[in-house]
Amino acid sequence: MSTMTQGRWIRGLALLGGLLLGTPALATLPQYDGKVHEGVASCASSVCHGATVERGGSNVLQNEYVTWTRYDKHADAYKILLTPESQRIAKNLGLPNAQEAAICLDCHADNVPVAQRGAEFDITDGVGCEACHGGSEDWIARHTAPEATHASNLAAGLYPTDELTARTDLCLSCHLGTEDKFATHQIMGAGHPRLAFELSTFTELEPPHWARDEDYATRKQVETPVATWSAGLLASARHTLSLLEGRLVHDAGLFPEIALFDCHACHHPMSDKRWAPTRLTQGLDPGAIRLNDAQFALLLPVAEATDRAAADALLQGLRALNGSVATGFDDFKAATGALRTAVDRLAATLARPLSAEAQERTLAGLVQAAAQGDYRDYVLAEQAAMALDVLLLSTARWDVSRPAMDRVFETVDDEDHFDPEAFAQAVAGLAAGLQVTAR
Repeated sequence: MSTMTQGRWIRGLALLGGLLLGTPALATLPQYDGKVHEGVASCASSVCHGATVERGGSNVLQNEYVTWTRYDKHADAYKILLTPESQRIAKNLGLPNAQEAAICLDCHADNVPVAQRGAEFDITDGVGCEACHGGSEDWIARHTAPEATHASNLAAGLYPTDELTARTDLCLSCHLGTEDKFATHQIMGAGHPRLAFELSTFTELEPPHWARDEDYATRKQVETPVATWSAGLLASARHTLSLLEGRLVHDAGLFPEIALFDCHACHHPMSDKRWAPTRLTQGLDPGAIRLNDAQFALLLPVAEATDRAAADALLQGLRALNGSVATGFDDFKAATGALRTAVDRLAATLARPLSAEAQERTLAGLVQAAAQGDYRDYVLAEQAAMALDVLLLSTARWDVSRPAMDRVFETVDDEDHFDPEAFAQAVAGLAAGLQVTAR
């Protein structure tokens, strides 16, 4: 499942510290950058980014367009809107079609205003170059000039996808959502699949249209998988808290936005007796409606490895948040505030890279929690599997653990038939072959 490879990656400490300590990203998301988006065709020349094979003599590969077209699922994002499944969703939502609805195009295409669409812009290109790299009107003509630098291109409007803060904001804007574009329970009820995301795994699974070489490292920010994973978790937790504190919950009437809750707590057969008490659900009754708390739960092993006080506050905040669902909005607001404080404390701790020892303890804590059955919800298990993959790589156990990890991934391959006991047993099998110190 993973295609992660090791390389000579360096750490952008100042940038990461800004992300972890909550410094807001300065970059405006490409969809809202106000620039003219010239279109994918403007990048596709064989002498620019449309070569069929990699070329030498340049600091880019020059076959980026072909890689995107052939291998990147983002290139097919608009085409998905033309499928019978998407048309059915549109019909269920009362829309004329999916391919013209802004609520669909916002994440399935580079949906900028018509006035910002250049001569070669084509909405049917899907999530193309400028959907991630920003409107190119001010940099396309000069970004490859001999005197051009990455800094000068950024100053001209190129979106800084190499920076963790900016890349996380960009990815989460669709893969988690914002108040302005969110896969609500209504949309999911109409047929839209559940969204899943983990920054490190998804970054590595993205077909690379860049070379992680010495030249790249001198020009851009480059992060290790474990740094990307921990920063992505923190960012996801903060984005989730912002959604919980916003109008999707507090202006939603009798029921808050249900898509913020754990889908599989309700959506499984009544004959599937999967509920059991865990340390994460302490104080909750069987059948309690639980929020999707995977981002916070997966931060616990990190906190336990680095800051016990932060871990205790995080666990208490997580329990309070889920418990407040049954007691009212005042308790809910208090719980989100406490949880944000706990996340901020952990972020301050993680302003420095995780040491090798801390990574070992994090891996041990994650394995122990998974093997003892703490991750009984599908989303938790799915996120834990991806986290294990990253940590096994970072602790140089990736190759020797492949057979055991394959069995772990098999247990989360089908969310409709997830068996929490099988997942715990698979992780226990993985643990048997690992020499890690328990938390």
